[in-house]
Amino acid sequence: MRTAYSVETVRAAERELMARLPEGALMQRAAAGLAAACADVLGRVYGSRVVLLVGSGDNGGDALYAGARLARRGAGVTAVLLAPERAHAGGLATLRRAGGRTTGTDGAEGLIERADLVVDGIVGIGGTGGLRPEAVPLAEAAGRARAAVVAVDLPSGVEADTGEVRGAALRADLTVTFGTHKPGLLIDPAREYAGSVRLVDIGLELPAGAELEALQHADVARLLPAPAAESDKYRRGVVGIAAGSARYPGAAVLAVAGALRGGAGAVRYVGPAGQAVIARFPETLVSDRGPEHAGRVQAWVVGPGAGDDAATVAEVLAADVPVLIDADGLRLAEASAVRGRRAPTLMTPHAGEAAALLGVERREVEGGRLAAVRELAARYGATVLLKGSTTLIAGPGGGAVRVNPTGTSWLATAGSGDVLSGLAGSLLAAGLPAVDAASAGAYLHGLAGRFAADGAPVGAHDVAEAIAGAWRSVVRG
Repeated sequence: MRTAYSVETVRAAERELMARLPEGALMQRAAAGLAAACADVLGRVYGSRVVLLVGSGDNGGDALYAGARLARRGAGVTAVLLAPERAHAGGLATLRRAGGRTTGTDGAEGLIERADLVVDGIVGIGGTGGLRPEAVPLAEAAGRARAAVVAVDLPSGVEADTGEVRGAALRADLTVTFGTHKPGLLIDPAREYAGSVRLVDIGLELPAGAELEALQHADVARLLPAPAAESDKYRRGVVGIAAGSARYPGAAVLAVAGALRGGAGAVRYVGPAGQAVIARFPETLVSDRGPEHAGRVQAWVVGPGAGDDAATVAEVLAADVPVLIDADGLRLAEASAVRGRRAPTLMTPHAGEAAALLGVERREVEGGRLAAVRELAARYGATVLLKGSTTLIAGPGGGAVRVNPTGTSWLATAGSGDVLSGLAGSLLAAGLPAVDAASAGAYLHGLAGRFAADGAPVGAHDVAEAIAGAWRSVVRG
């Protein structure tokens, strides 16, 4: 599992470690890792042209010490000092002794455009509010240049704790981060500025409670249900799907498709799309008598394609089993009914639906995804899976937010969310806690999207068909 920690936690861990180390040793560890990553990007260090964009403070110091290491290996290194009077004195002296040069910002754009590598050491992890005006032309020049751009700890201009980008920011091809990931490296929109991320271990001792968690194959494999010798379809769990309408029967078919591949022993469907469902999936248990009379289920999925059927949504919310609410169900569910539930509730909005639930503009959710998912979970007393370019999962009691590391932009296709709802609902019925069902469901769904797409457009049905392959990939490692 990958974890990410807040700036405050990282700073505290750094202080504790520095108290036990010789002065400057921690920065030298970071600089060594940064220089090694830069050398890997360059391939050949000797004779290469390296430009360091150096702000004040330790972030600029890391860049200067790393630049000195590259200069000693024969690179031509020039440090562009944005604040010469506040540049890290030790790093500056070390660079100059190694043969590196320094300059101000005048003429720096030409240097950047001729460089083989640009190292972004402008702003550290404490920066907020985007780049300052004097740094913007340098960031723009780096974006135009053929040079690879390596960011020190975090791309300058993005916010470490939130993943927000509130102004101009520098785009990196590679970010070399120290000690631990920072939330902004895992959450859009900041994540897209980071490029690839390389973690350098500098010996930090971090607490158990991370800000973010990103599950990996082994973590998901431990969560996925597997039938035992004595299992039957009821012991494996039965998931109810209350979805679809005369206008949107396909939503019901796709939700059932996801559910059938999610590990539960049986799928019960309730709604007006029964004929379409049974024609595609004859193993489905179809009923037209409403959720209360559908038979025993261990979890419900309600809302995909439901139109204006508020009565069915209310009936499902009254059930004393875990419930996943998606799509139209999010609009139709009474907030008080969700908050009053005793059994777990999982809500799966996209950014537009989340904005409507919070009463804000969509761009506010997309720009501050971490704050939005936490606020929704707290407001509704539910687990919330916020879909999008970065899928986040937050529990109602706070704690670490999970970020899904799988997926592809090809998943932005009609019906994909219906498949995810059925899949995660099936995992709920199989007995997984809501946060785990959401996390494992999103992981498999994203992986299935990658497998199905393979670089080309896909439909939601293709994603559903690829879930089995994603499941096998996870459990086989």
